[in-house]
Amino acid sequence: MRAPLANARNPRFWLMAGADALLFGLSLWLAYQLRFDFAPPPAFAEQIPGLLVAAVPLKAALFLLFGLYRGMWRYTGLTDLKRLVRAVALAELLLVVVILYRHGFVGFSRSVFVLDGLLSLLLTSGLRLGVRTFFARRAGTAGPGRRALIVGAGRAGEMLLREMNADPGLGLRPVGFLDDDPTKRGRTIHDLPVLGPVSELAAVAAREAVDEVVIAVSRATPDEMRAMLEACRASGLPHKILPALDRLLDGSGVAAALREVDYADLLGREEVRLDEAGIRAMLAGRVILVTGCGGSIGSELARRIIGFGPERLVLLDQGEYNLYAARDELERELGFGRLAVVLGSVTDRALLDRVLAEHRPAVIFHAAAYKHVPMMEENPWQAVRNNVLGTRELMAAAVAAGVERFVLVSTDKAVRPTNVMGASKRVTELLMACFAEGPTRFMAVRFGNVLGSSGSVVPLFRRQIGRGGPVTVTHPEAARYFMSITEAAQLILQAGAMGRGGEVFVLDMGVPVRIADMARDLIRLSGKEPDRDVRIVFTGLRPGEKLSEELITEGEGILRTEHEKILVLGSAPPDPGFVARGVERLARAAEAHDAAAIRAAFRELAPEYAPGPDDSSAGSGPSGGGEDIP
Repeated sequence: MRAPLANARNPRFWLMAGADALLFGLSLWLAYQLRFDFAPPPAFAEQIPGLLVAAVPLKAALFLLFGLYRGMWRYTGLTDLKRLVRAVALAELLLVVVILYRHGFVGFSRSVFVLDGLLSLLLTSGLRLGVRTFFARRAGTAGPGRRALIVGAGRAGEMLLREMNADPGLGLRPVGFLDDDPTKRGRTIHDLPVLGPVSELAAVAAREAVDEVVIAVSRATPDEMRAMLEACRASGLPHKILPALDRLLDGSGVAAALREVDYADLLGREEVRLDEAGIRAMLAGRVILVTGCGGSIGSELARRIIGFGPERLVLLDQGEYNLYAARDELERELGFGRLAVVLGSVTDRALLDRVLAEHRPAVIFHAAAYKHVPMMEENPWQAVRNNVLGTRELMAAAVAAGVERFVLVSTDKAVRPTNVMGASKRVTELLMACFAEGPTRFMAVRFGNVLGSSGSVVPLFRRQIGRGGPVTVTHPEAARYFMSITEAAQLILQAGAMGRGGEVFVLDMGVPVRIADMARDLIRLSGKEPDRDVRIVFTGLRPGEKLSEELITEGEGILRTEHEKILVLGSAPPDPGFVARGVERLARAAEAHDAAAIRAAFRELAPEYAPGPDDSSAGSGPSGGGEDIP
């Protein structure tokens, strides 16, 4: 706890304390004057000097004790007002107790102390609010700045307005709000009016000479977000967006988080509600291992994990640069130094045993996998070696080392797989179910595509748009589930904390998005028109690709959990002997580089696997319909 006099060397501390002391004396003098109509009898007037000697130091000491000189008055808020009320009330109570003890309250007016308390509260709070108002108005008139129109007159908009007013260095001068809520029309927020609905953006911007538009909406459906962006584009003004409020907790400030509008904003996904206590119990003070830490999901998991205070984070990746980049970001940018880095593959059992024996991790997040569908169709033996055999080795090593929890990152392509990559992930889920009978708690988390991750469709489309097109899409009806990397990592942690062993968790991916619609939205976000400025070309489905993805397969029951975005599958456990024999057959076929035998072994292990007739060959050329993330 910070000492009350920790800032006593600051000259402003003495200025604030001196100002309050004068107000304490003034409030007591005024209380007597008001009580006796500005003509107190001599007997009562003689009480004032003695009471001042007691009341002023007492109130000053209590204000100091309640931390009323630690904050900056220009940022006075409700918390400070509550402290003021408590400090003043306690001071008056102590004064009354002292007078009652020494004088029995004979010859003293009780109403004086009521008035004194009210006046002390009024004067000291008024001084603080006056300072805040002064700085707010000075910020509002400091420099011309860019005139900004805020879309969204809710909590996010109000937070943004306060920061704009408090920091003139941002170069933004808010002129008003737009909001589609008719009850807010004509009202004001901190003296700034709500000027109309979003549909009137262009007209309002022209009338108010707006230079920039900022979208600050906590929640919006995809259609609502598209309407806002279309209004911004129609106005011809530059526009930015404030991310969801749960992403502003890194201390960087609200206005600092403003960024260009991204495709993820069009998905309309709500903020993730986490059981932070449960996740902290799983991670805090423990050693955690993340495989594939240099990948999109693995690196985001690492960023999220360090926020829960692990004793040590062990990073494992077979890519030298990926491992270097992950460590560099965690150490240099995020300031977390309790790291151990391991350059190696999950297929190296001797290495895994040594790492687990040395670091003794309590939880393993297994995100290492080959994921690119066409690449695995061309090289199916690598999918077997890395995805299947590597996972088996890591699971066996985890059991031998006494790891408490093992979280497998899976994919929606494991559901009725039509490609080698999906089949390999389905087999890892079967392995997980077999290992779940032991003391280590195994669980899998199955979800769809993640926006902006390595090898994903969004960066590909952006590159194609930047070159002027065309944007290549496999099929007009091809559709996929999408979520952000941040949301995926948060829900993986949540599922890991919930798992009791053997579950396959499915993340609620919302509704699937047509890839062609995504391409058109991205073209519009770049300031161009689809099929006019940038063409969309359909290339046909590639080997192993589906028109749409699924999250559950026939025979799998699905149940709700205590988290609204996480479901759990219920299915009969596989025969461990059958799975073991099938995996050995896969290993022999991979060793012989026999693609046909690999596919046959996958069909035996996972009868729902239905490869297309052309799966023995690979497609060529870029396409947007085959993104795959786990």
